[in-house]
Amino acid sequence: MTSTRRSWPRSTDWLWLVGAALAFGCLDFGLFLASEPTTGFLGPYATLVLELVCDASLLLLARFPNGVAGLLIAASLAMLASDLFSPGLLVPTHQPTLMTVPTITPIVLAQLVRQLDRRRLLWIAGFLALLATRPWNPAWNTTPFGLLSTALPVAVALYFEARRQLLSSLRDRAERAEREQHLLAEQALAAERRRLASEMHDVVTHRLSLMVLHAGALGVTSPDPSVKSAAEDIRREGAHALDELRDLVGVLRNGTGIEPPVPNPPLPGEVADLVAESAAVGIATELAVTGDRTSVSPTVARTAYRVVQEALTNIRKHAPGCSATVSLRYHPEGLDVAVVNTSATRPPDAALAGSGSGAGLSGLRQRVELVGGTFEAGPVPGGGFKIGAILPAYVPTTEGAAR
Repeated sequence: MTSTRRSWPRSTDWLWLVGAALAFGCLDFGLFLASEPTTGFLGPYATLVLELVCDASLLLLARFPNGVAGLLIAASLAMLASDLFSPGLLVPTHQPTLMTVPTITPIVLAQLVRQLDRRRLLWIAGFLALLATRPWNPAWNTTPFGLLSTALPVAVALYFEARRQLLSSLRDRAERAEREQHLLAEQALAAERRRLASEMHDVVTHRLSLMVLHAGALGVTSPDPSVKSAAEDIRREGAHALDELRDLVGVLRNGTGIEPPVPNPPLPGEVADLVAESAAVGIATELAVTGDRTSVSPTVARTAYRVVQEALTNIRKHAPGCSATVSLRYHPEGLDVAVVNTSATRPPDAALAGSGSGAGLSGLRQRVELVGGTFEAGPVPGGGFKIGAILPAYVPTTEGAAR
């Protein structure tokens, strides 16, 4: 098993690496002052220089783990050879500690757990443990402390590394399970939407088509002008309902076709009618339209119409005597709709305010999000209320593309 390597430590790792190197450098300098100097031809500072070089190698461990491990083995071999064959050359004749390897050895071995593959790490740790414990000449002042400085740090580091990998694996499994659960929920929702689309297409569309045909036939055959006018109204509204139902079925099916922009969508005139109706019942309402009205598709246009319709309906129910502004801003990316009203000047009618299901805004939000838009509703500073939506230029639906 191979651990992940980094070419250089992260910036957050440099602090403790430099701190550890400095701490062990100070420790080695203190041990040098407390011990006898070396007496060989390498001079009295041979032990200190060797220890400081090993301490400084900690900074290169992330980039050159094999080189640092090789330096540590070479230093340990040199210290052992000096102790066995030339006392006083690299280590003092009487050492102040029971360590027979460089003092930085436990830290380097613990960090090599993340830098080297497991087999190479165990070979290095085993060889250093052999040099540190000297099994050919066991003694109470070498064997236990040799194991403490080599085998123990590796065992502890392996335990924490295995624990970290286990926690990471459990976390990945939990995230994967959550993603799978979310995917299953989306699949179930998509299946339900397709079922509803099929039922609406097979049942509701069929009945509406029959109604439109019967109304058209009645308008042709009836001699009464009022009946003909009523039949024409029924036929026209039924045709509009079929158009909206066809778009809604396409959205529910979540097809892959692209609904192209259609010139002169019916939205602006219809919104103007809504504004006129609102003004006719005593709500001073203004309409502001900017941009090219041909940049949005009929599905988006009808969604914007529903936003304005619901907003003006709420104003009539809950803010009598106020004034309102309807804003439509067309742009290449879509359409921005905003309806803002001032504070009410008189209490609302209790019967009128209590009518309805109370789910108008939530249903409107779902309708806007269904076509890929964003919806907002809330009070504005100074009193009043604002309902707005940011809609895309078109909705990618199979039904819309087929039209």
